[in-house]
This record gives sequence, structure tokens and C-alpha cells, in this order.
Amino acid sequence: MPYIDYGSDFNSRKTDFTNVSYDYEYPDDLDLKPGSDLHNSLVDKIRQRALASHRVMSRRYGDWNEIDRTLTAYINLDDKEEYRKSKDSRKPASIVFPYSYAIMETLLSYLVAAFFQDPIFRYEGVSPEDTIGAIMMEKVIDLHCNKTKVALNLHTLFRDNLAYGFGVGAPGWRVSRGWKTVRQEDRGFFGNLRGFKKSFEEAILFEGNELNNIDPYLCLPDPNVAIHDHQKGEFFGWLEQTNYLDLLTKERNDGIIFNVKYLNKLNNRRSVFLMDKSDREKKFGSGGGKEYDSTVTNRVDNINMVVKLIPAEWKLGKREYPEKWSFTLSADEVIIKAKPLDLDHDLFPMVVSAADFDGYSSTPVSRIEILNGMQGILDWLFNTHISNVRKNINDLLIVDPYLVNVKDVEKREEGGLIRLRRPAWGKGTKDAVTQLAVNDVTRGHIQDSSWIVQWMQKIGAADDSAMGALRQGGPERLTGAEFEGTRAGAVSRLERLGRVIGLQALQDIAYMFASHTQQLMDEELYVTTTGRWQKTLMAEYGDKVVKDRMKVSPFDILINYDIKMRDGSVPGSNFSQVWMQMFQVLAEHPSLQQKFDIVRIFKHIARNSGAKNVEEFETQTQVQAMPDEQVQEQAQAGNIIPFDQAVNERMV
Repeated sequence: MPYIDYGSDFNSRKTDFTNVSYDYEYPDDLDLKPGSDLHNSLVDKIRQRALASHRVMSRRYGDWNEIDRTLTAYINLDDKEEYRKSKDSRKPASIVFPYSYAIMETLLSYLVAAFFQDPIFRYEGVSPEDTIGAIMMEKVIDLHCNKTKVALNLHTLFRDNLAYGFGVGAPGWRVSRGWKTVRQEDRGFFGNLRGFKKSFEEAILFEGNELNNIDPYLCLPDPNVAIHDHQKGEFFGWLEQTNYLDLLTKERNDGIIFNVKYLNKLNNRRSVFLMDKSDREKKFGSGGGKEYDSTVTNRVDNINMVVKLIPAEWKLGKREYPEKWSFTLSADEVIIKAKPLDLDHDLFPMVVSAADFDGYSSTPVSRIEILNGMQGILDWLFNTHISNVRKNINDLLIVDPYLVNVKDVEKREEGGLIRLRRPAWGKGTKDAVTQLAVNDVTRGHIQDSSWIVQWMQKIGAADDSAMGALRQGGPERLTGAEFEGTRAGAVSRLERLGRVIGLQALQDIAYMFASHTQQLMDEELYVTTTGRWQKTLMAEYGDKVVKDRMKVSPFDILINYDIKMRDGSVPGSNFSQVWMQMFQVLAEHPSLQQKFDIVRIFKHIARNSGAKNVEEFETQTQVQAMPDEQVQEQAQAGNIIPFDQAVNERMV
């Protein structure tokens, strides 16, 4: 990307708000009116940090645009191809062979299978008295994930990771307010109850955790730290595209933002950092990316930034130790939010997934970008072969214009007629028109493409078995041992990818979700008791469970907890015939059963074979083992009989 000078744009954005004033009450009695010394100082500090980050991140936009072109199978047509398509849309044009897209789909499918299990986030209590609270915490957060569709945001996070080298998510707390229809008593003039009627009241419709995605093109991290170590940086920001009416509504409802009315006095409400656009929305044959009409949508560009600062140095208070503050700068000129972060976890409320990180870079190279060179060779091999075939089937002819009517040759169609000129009448057509011999020099390109595809599979950890295809060709059929070995090798590489993503992103999301729930949850809610903790909850709260549901209050989850992270494997990928053979030996030898828990081993095999909720199939009957002497005494007394005898008697 070329160097961009933002100085002139920044300097020109100094609107005079002297003659404009609105009655705002600012937090902590700070003078945050646009144009004040404190306001201008904060604007400069936020701009400086945004500029420092954008200069580093914008260097990657060109490479990311190339990746977007690859993943959307989009390619610019030259003048000849556009003319050819305008004449006959059925004729093939140059394309991006979508093999990088196929590899990314394979990797995404694995990550979805590895992490999209109920519940997505699992917790356990630190001490025995925390056990039930941790179960309730898990149930509550699972309900939030279903309500706010967190799985979709995780999918975007995984995709950004594979495409751009890192994906960013922002765990937050959503409070949705609205109107609720309720039943109200309908009483007459003398207070007598005549029935019921519908009424409306303002209420909180939902509160809970949510996960928002941050586009890497709009991300402004601290460039002085590695992307996976963003918590060690001094700031983390991102750009946001919103509109004036939405901000005005939030100002009225939330009471957190302010100064929104001042935006109505600005002629330009866009940010200079959003002049560079992603090419991902370009489509085949279109003339450009997504455009915006600010005259209709009242668009406003925001810079959101969380900064680690010393309030005394920033003139935001007298405290002399670092704190995290949250700022929003609209249109590069007006601060509409400035408040301490005030979150119990005291972390930047962002998580980063960068599975192919090198441990040091602020913008690592992505999995798809590594394959981009080979993708270019694959495109060239395929397109040159198609171009050569297209040229060959057009019949390159050598014509003697003295003997043949050239206009008939130019306008010929299938089965058309070519007339000879008068001097050639009666002399035959042997030397009038001759087909030019053309050799297909690209005949081997398709075979070479297969070779390139194989190497892309090996490098991208998405071979045929991972894609659901078996090995083709060869004199011998695919053996079970070969399939298991190949599959195990591919799965181990994919498990590495999943494990790193789990440690980098999902563990942090799980921690922030739990912390937000303990700090911000105000309303009681009902959760289901079904699932892997059903027996435990029934034993503890059996009388309070109604139709598999129980109430959870904000105080029930104020416990100490640990996060149980998934290991990045897919259910069923760890299945091994060795475990089955061991289980058979164990089942046949009572002496081994005394040393090993056969039920737990069976559950382990079932889970590794892909079973999700083994506990749902357990019987409620309690089985008690008795010593052999006691069994013989009970049998002699007629109190117990052998199992096979009982079955035979029941059948009779």
C-alpha cells in the first residue's frame, strides 16, 4: 500500500463549536464539550494512536485484497474478454480456480465440528461448594449463546483467522429494552373484577452475553506488541460504521454516550481511516466495492478505543495508577463516550485468534496467504489451457481470397455455405482453404494442476481424507490401515489448529462471559436441567425443578470457577480399535474389573466414538454388588435367582 499522509485531513477537521451549545451533563464533571481544552486534548491522543496503528495495518490491505479476490473467485476481465462475453456470454473467461476456498471450507468444517458442541463453554467449581453454582453458570451462558447466536460470530472469527492471519471478537453484554404485552385486570367503576385485558409495559426483553466481530480491515491494535499478546499493549481500537439516528437513540436509552447532537453540525461525518475499502464485496463483472450514500443514511464513522492510561496525566482525575478507559470518537472530531472500563476482569474486551502466529508479528501471515503463490500458478495453468482450447476450436484458416469469397468465411456458422469466386469454378476446392495445424502446448497443464493441488493439500493440512474423498488410482485398493494412518496424520494437524484457537480465543471468551454474567446479570431466568448435569441438579433441586426447568438468580452464580477447554478434537476422531479390544478383555475378566472402572471406560469409548450425551442413556436403577458368600445365602433362601433363569421365566 502507498504511504498515506493524513496530516492535511486531520488539520482540516477542526469545526468551530463556539456558537453551538447543548445542555449535556458530562461524567465526573469533566469538561467534554467539543472545543474545550480537555476535549481537544483527548481527540489528539486518540487520533495519534489510531494513526500509529493504521499505518502498520494498512500495509497488509493489498495482500488481504488479493486473498478476498481468491476466496470470491473474482478476476478482472481484460478488454478482449469483456468484448467476447458481450458477444456470447456462454464462452468461458478467466477465473480463479477455487481451491484455496475448498481448503478453507475444509478447515472451517473441522473447527465447527470441534467447537460447536453443547455447551460451547464449560465450567466447573473450584471447591465442592462451587459445584452447583458452576453448573448454573454453564447453563446460563449456554442460554445466552443460543439467544445471541454466538456460534455464527465464532464462525466469522475462525474464517478471519484462516483468511487474514487473525480474527478478532469483542465479548460484550447486551441489554435489549422494549415493550411487552401483559395481562391486566379489568375492573369496573366500583372496583369489581370484570375480566382481563391486554396492556403494555416497558421492560427488559433480554440481557446476556454476546460476541461481536471486528473486521481486520477496521482493527486498530497496538502495533508494538504481537497480535496474540494484545492484552500487553497500551490500547486496542476498531473502526465502526453507524448512523446518526442510531447514536441518538443510544444516547437517550443508555445514558453512556453524549455529544451526539453536535454531529448534526458537521458536513463530513466520515473518518479518514475508512477511505481504504476491502475488495471482498466485488463481484464478477462489477465496477467496484460497496458504496455508501451519506446523504440518505446519515452515516457516521466512529473510532472506538480502549486505552490503558494514568488519569492524572490525561486530566481525567487525580488517580496516578494505570486504568483502562473506553472512548468513542465520531467523525474524527467529537468524543461521544469517555468512561472507565469498569469491568471486573480488567482486560481489553477483545479476543484474538491467530493460529498461524509466529509469536512476534503484529500482522501474521495467514494459512490461505501461504497458499496464494501456488494458487496463482494453479489459476495460470487452468486459464492458459482454456484459452488455448478456445483458440483451437475457432478453426484458424488460411484462405486464398482470389478463389474464395472471404465474406462467406468470416460469417460462416455451423453447416454454413462458402462460395467460390468465378476464377475457381470447375477447378476444385483443394487449395482454396487450408486448416492451419495447431499444437496444444498446454495439454499437460491439467496434469500439472493435479500436482499443484496435491501440494496445496499437504501444506494446508486438508488432504483428500479430510475433505471426505478417498485416494484415487494406484494398482492396489485402499487398505484400512492406510486409511487410518492417513486420517490420523491429517487429524493431528487439524487438532493442533483447533487447540491453539481454543487457547487463544475461546478460553478468553469463556472467562469474559462468566465475569460479565457475575457482574452485570440483574434479572432471574429459567434454564433447562437436561443434559450432562441433570442427575446432579435433580438431586440438589428436585423439588424446585418444574418440567425440566429451574430458576437461577444472579446470586446463585457468584462462585469461583475454572474453565474446561476443549482439546480441539472432533467427537469420534479419537476412536481406536485398541480401546474396543481392551474393553472386550476387561469385560471377560472379573479380576480386571475389580481394578478398573468398566463403566467409566465404556463412557470414554462412547464419547471418543462420537456419542455426545452418554449419561442420557443411563438407567435410574441402582445396582449393588454383594460378596459371593452373601449371594449364595440369598440364592439358597430363594431371594435371588440367576439372570438367565429370570429371563426364561419372564418369556414363558
